Amino acid sequence: MALLEYTPPTEPWLKILYQDEDLLVLDKPSGLLSVPGKAPEHKDSLQHRAQSVFPTATVVHRLDMATSGIMLMALNKHSHRHISAQFQHRQTDKIYQARVWGNPQQDCGEIDLPLICDWPNRPKQMVDMEKGKAALTKWRVLERVQASTRVELLPVTGRSHQLRVHMLSLGHPILGDRLYAHPQALQMAERLQLHACMLALTHPVTEEPIRFGSPCPF
Repeated sequence: MALLEYTPPTEPWLKILYQDEDLLVLDKPSGLLSVPGKAPEHKDSLQHRAQSVFPTATVVHRLDMATSGIMLMALNKHSHRHISAQFQHRQTDKIYQARVWGNPQQDCGEIDLPLICDWPNRPKQMVDMEKGKAALTKWRVLERVQASTRVELLPVTGRSHQLRVHMLSLGHPILGDRLYAHPQALQMAERLQLHACMLALTHPVTEEPIRFGSPCPF
């Protein structure tokens, strides 16, 4: 599936939440790729912008183009290895907020459904109980507003499109989701209503716990 016309936001061009000699923490806007795409017109990305100011910055994890919020980069090889291992061994904590279609019956829950690439419809992902990779999401309701609900999402695993597919599996697609929302949920928001609002991990040099926050923009 090709990207729709790519017109990433330019204001702010690069929003820095934190930086030191080892880390760079950025607030990615919705509509900007995390890393450059293959086509020349998809070169603009958070990585490209960061490296124009911090040449040694490397991407440790990614957010979907439509998702906004906290994204962390390493500024040297030691930090990259250290932080990558934390993500790999699930030693980081991440919190997202989303606005979803409808009102879940429960106030909280867990979604434990394995995911796999829906190859004919890539980059879409789908639930596959036999071949999918384990995926676990914890969620709770923050606010109910008529036809939609604000939820807090805690991904225990980090599969591609995990939060989007898991909420869809509950019958509550994220508003503004061009890949997974039905027409009514798509029309209720101009952008994907998913934001990475908290990231906690261990500093790769000081070994101190660090935590970063970004207010939800919707």
